[in-house]
Amino acid sequence: MMLPRQTSLSFSVYSDLYDKLIPRDNKLHQLNDLVNFTFVYDELSSRYCQTNGRVAIDPVRVFKYLLLKVIFDLSDVDVVDRSRYDLSFKYFLDLAPEDDVLDASTLTRFRRQRLKDMNLRDLLVSKTVSLARSRGVLEGKAIILDATHTLSRYNLYSARVALQGRLRHLQSTIRQAPLPAGEINDILSTVSPGETLEQTRAACTSLVQRVRSHGGLSSLPLVNERVNLLEETLEDVKDSVSFSVDKEARVGHKAVNKSFFGYKTHVAMTSNGIITAALVTTGEKADGQYLEPLVERSVENGMEVDTVIGDMAYSGRDNIMYATGHDVQLVSRLNPVLDGVRGETGFVYNKDEAMMVCPAGHLAYKERYHDSV
Repeated sequence: MMLPRQTSLSFSVYSDLYDKLIPRDNKLHQLNDLVNFTFVYDELSSRYCQTNGRVAIDPVRVFKYLLLKVIFDLSDVDVVDRSRYDLSFKYFLDLAPEDDVLDASTLTRFRRQRLKDMNLRDLLVSKTVSLARSRGVLEGKAIILDATHTLSRYNLYSARVALQGRLRHLQSTIRQAPLPAGEINDILSTVSPGETLEQTRAACTSLVQRVRSHGGLSSLPLVNERVNLLEETLEDVKDSVSFSVDKEARVGHKAVNKSFFGYKTHVAMTSNGIITAALVTTGEKADGQYLEPLVERSVENGMEVDTVIGDMAYSGRDNIMYATGHDVQLVSRLNPVLDGVRGETGFVYNKDEAMMVCPAGHLAYKERYHDSV
């Protein structure tokens, strides 16, 4: 497919509806007016043919669909469906009120094929910093470092438990539907998750079919969203019982006695909340190891850094030496374990667990740091 070089403008006698019905303080109105999305053409130019084939659907528009999907936490099907009737969505997508929307499968293929292997996180952070700098809203030269915890998509659940969770959410939503109690009971009465994966899958499929065939329920947006999520989960586990396996996720700790299964997102941000750099690691990684790459990425993205602020995790010896060598002031409470690395072994002290972590990411349970020592 050939890459179009600009978004096609839609002229319509109904375009005045946007001015009358979408206030200027609407966040999609503001985002569309503030951001120039033409950078998408440059980033995706190598993924399209420049000379042959029919003209592809405008990648800027498809990219905006993905932004809507993330901002409003919608599935591919639901974001396309909402774009049919939500004028703020159509305005953001540069569509005329009467224009049709793309097929949800196109959005799925774009995400899987055109955006495959792209580092969207760094790209968007870089564009955000550039935009903030051009608007004069980057405050000072200090950045704040921290890490947030993200659960694995599948957590520690089996496929059966994951389906049961989706099923319970759908059942709970159906019970709140504005329908006669007897009618709701008839729909849910024979739905039992069972004791095996096959029984649970059959129960989920049965309930999905009942909801789809019931005009009243299937027309309710929240019920429809729950059904879409359950159908996606059914599709994920259809050919594999290892749905719950996330080989890259690890067990990390928010505190000594509070664990999670998933990932950490290490971020650097300004005092007014503009993210200047971000890194994603497995959950067991210690926060302090990522001071240097976060600072360097912030500088690469256009941020001038003379002060780094962080909690005790960032006051290790290597970070102090790095800050001193780069004329950066490090504001961090001194860590009792100044050197986080144990000799040549590669073991690293993690302040959240108060334990040593081996190079493979496993906690050394038999060696715990005690504040009293």
